[in-house]
Amino acid sequence: MPVQKRNLIKLFFAIYILVVLKVIIFKYPYEELLARALGWCRGAVWQGLGTANFTPFRTIKMYIDYAYKLNSVENLAGNVLAFVPFGFLFPMVARDGERFFVMLLNAFVFVLGIEVFQLFSAFGAFDVDDILLNCLGASLGFAAYRLIRFFRDRRKERM
Repeated sequence: MPVQKRNLIKLFFAIYILVVLKVIIFKYPYEELLARALGWCRGAVWQGLGTANFTPFRTIKMYIDYAYKLNSVENLAGNVLAFVPFGFLFPMVARDGERFFVMLLNAFVFVLGIEVFQLFSAFGAFDVDDILLNCLGASLGFAAYRLIRFFRDRRKERM
C-alpha cells in the first residue's frame, strides 16, 4: 500500500477512535462532564462498582427478555456496529494487524480501557457484555476486511 494511502487510513483510524471515545465516554453535554469531573470523589468508585455488571450475558439476556419494552435492538446492534470499523481498519494500520488475535487483543484492550474508565470515573457504567459485544463487532469488521481482501487478491490473480 502506498505511504500516502496508509497515512490517510491511519488518520481516519485515529478520527474513528476519537469519535468512539466521544460517543461512549464524553456523550454528555460539556457542563455535565465538567460537573462530574469536578465532583468526583472516591465514592464514585464504590458507586461504579455497585452498578457494574461483571456477569457475562446478563445485560444481553435482559435486552432479549424485555425487547418489547426497551430499546434492546438499538443497544445490542449499536455495541456491535460501533466496533466493526475497528476490526476493518486495524489490519491496515498496525504492523501485525492482519493476524486475528492481534486485532482482537487490541480491540479488547481498547474496550476494556473504556469500561474500566467508566467504572472508576462515573462517566458511564462498566458492563462486561459491552466488552463481548464490542469485540464481536471488531471480529465482524475483521472478517469483512479478510473477505474483501480475499476477493481482491483473487481478482488480481485472474488478470
